[in-house]
Amino acid sequence: QVQLVESGGGLVQAGGSLKLSCAASGRTWSGYDLGWFRQSPGKEREYVARIRWDDGSTYYANSVKGRFTISRYNAENTVHLQMNSLKPEDTAVYYCAARWGIIGSYNFWGQGTQVTVSS
Repeated sequence: QVQLVESGGGLVQAGGSLKLSCAASGRTWSGYDLGWFRQSPGKEREYVARIRWDDGSTYYANSVKGRFTISRYNAENTVHLQMNSLKPEDTAVYYCAARWGIIGSYNFWGQGTQVTVSS
């Protein structure tokens, strides 16, 4: 059974940092693309960053490029999102997701973790 469990959310002041973690279990992740998405109240869910499990290639939304870093730790099947220079507009529920390959829909999702950035 595939499980993606996020942790690390919380309340932080603008300019601060948080590190989110996603524990991915239930299968071998070779060939998968793991990503982070976020959703604020009244807004659609938006893509934040993704990483290819096999070679560690990373990709970012323009809104977080230079501030967020996605990484994976193969030995523990975890994906991290280091978030620096946080802004109030980064406030959202952050979700970890997985998909086979590099195109198509993400079909595995975590339950989300709340990140709140105060001004």
